[in-house]
Amino acid sequence: MAKTIKVTLVRSLSGQLANIANSARGLGLRRIGHTVVVADTPSNRGMVNTAVHMLKIDSVSDSKKKG
Repeated sequence: MAKTIKVTLVRSLSGQLANIANSARGLGLRRIGHTVVVADTPSNRGMVNTAVHMLKIDSVSDSKKKG
């Protein structure tokens, strides 16, 4: 099974460069405190690395994943 990461937005998107805000939105983050679980793929990791100063990142084991 694919590995997943849990990403939480901890800082506001307003005032950020467009590519940083777009990366956070591309991960599915909408507001401060919003958490999403995404697949640990190179494209998602690239978006996380772009906005790393605004995010809290945790790894998730597959047994905890819903669905």
